[in-house]
Amino acid sequence: MNLLSQLFAPPSPVPSPTPKAKKTSRRGVQIKTPAEIAIMRQAGAIAAQVLKEIATTVQPGMTTADLDQLAEERIRSLGATPSFKGYHGFPASICACVNNEVVHGIPRRRKKIRAGDLLKVDTGAYFQGYHGDSCITIAVGKVSPQAQRLMEVAEGALYAGIEQVKPGNYLMDIAGAIEDYVKPTGYSIVEEFTGHGVGQALHEDPHVFNVRCRDLPNVKLKPGMTLAIEPIINAGSRFTRTLGDRWTVVTVDNGLSAQFEHTVLVTATGYELLTDRRLV
Repeated sequence: MNLLSQLFAPPSPVPSPTPKAKKTSRRGVQIKTPAEIAIMRQAGAIAAQVLKEIATTVQPGMTTADLDQLAEERIRSLGATPSFKGYHGFPASICACVNNEVVHGIPRRRKKIRAGDLLKVDTGAYFQGYHGDSCITIAVGKVSPQAQRLMEVAEGALYAGIEQVKPGNYLMDIAGAIEDYVKPTGYSIVEEFTGHGVGQALHEDPHVFNVRCRDLPNVKLKPGMTLAIEPIINAGSRFTRTLGDRWTVVTVDNGLSAQFEHTVLVTATGYELLTDRRLV
């Protein structure tokens, strides 16, 4: 039985968050209660299921709008609502980025997917007041060896960072592991977009950097923290620009870009992937 089956085939009602957890004015790095974590597991499982289905469904000739429609229908059918749709005015349920598109790509009816494309799909599910957030890069058909290698490095960078998630470590342990993993490959890390806390809000404190920096506090990891870790790796320059739609970000040199993301829980002994596609 997969995780979604366990969570939705008729379980006992999930305990409601405590009165404190229901407040929307909380700020700072949040420590989730066991009740909140139980709900976030379900939100994460929904996001993971939708991405898994997209990965097995996408084929050349489809449009990014087709994938957006699939994602919204499935998120809603699983009892959640799309985290992204309407967020700061974003018009869709997924961000869909192809090849040199980095993040925040708006799905479009005219945007056809072709064999050889690197397709990034980012989505979130809002379930009983909490978000699950995840992104994958999909090789559409047979891609070039260069594209395949970039995708592998991006995924490897994500897991290098995740392996540093445990109580007593710090955010810069995550950032340093990602940076040290990518640097020898000759690829670049996009620095202006970071990971983040996630929970009642889609974006919570703290910022989760992908390179070492001194710009923000180096937060110590504690059990109950939930983090979206999401390195973005470019084949060429790390620099980006935003298109005229004010959402879609592309590489300045038109080089390829790849990204993977998981929502990760800090546990008493390490971590738990709340958006693990292997469990759905």
